[in-house]
Amino acid sequence: MADEFHKPTKFSGSKFESMKGGEDPALISRIAHETAHALLARVRDDPDPEVVDRLVDYTDIHGVDAVAELWSRASARSLPGALWRIYLVRVLIRQDPDGIAYLFQRGTEVVPSIDPLVAGASAPTGPAEIIVLADQILRGLFTGDFAVALDRAAAFCRVTAAGCTSVADDLELTEPARSTELTTRALRFSTTAQEFASCARLWRTNSLD
Repeated sequence: MADEFHKPTKFSGSKFESMKGGEDPALISRIAHETAHALLARVRDDPDPEVVDRLVDYTDIHGVDAVAELWSRASARSLPGALWRIYLVRVLIRQDPDGIAYLFQRGTEVVPSIDPLVAGASAPTGPAEIIVLADQILRGLFTGDFAVALDRAAAFCRVTAAGCTSVADDLELTEPARSTELTTRALRFSTTAQEFASCARLWRTNSLD
């Protein structure tokens, strides 16, 4: 995305695109894949709680700049792409827990699936619960079943997308600009959910590069 991140990062919830930049796409891709695989392998082989805590809290302390620089331009259906999107979703939640919790809770009320259960947030879902969910999902990449963590992230995104759509419908006549914004956000959440689900399937067949 065109905007540059600074520490501490304030990240707009309407932005899901990758950052632009870099001089050598092939080198950027190679570094992204190598760092993602090395980090994940090292932590999963020896999941020291303090190391995992530092990784979960990394963007809170350093901003999202470094993570974005490493992984944001990777394919959505790749290991670095999946890691980037998990961190990105967590940043969105941490920066607007009230708003995201409201959209997620609305989604749980209208979505016709088991996605709220798959996501695993405590119900009813308020700001504290949505922050816990974000940390649980990210932590699950390093200490649990990687594919399950991605499935939970996908479910979270689908539920939140449903919430965005529901609220957008409510505001269509009274606040059309806000309604359009929420509709666009719903599409981005839905797209991200599809990407997470694809990565989970690839992981289960040892094909997530």
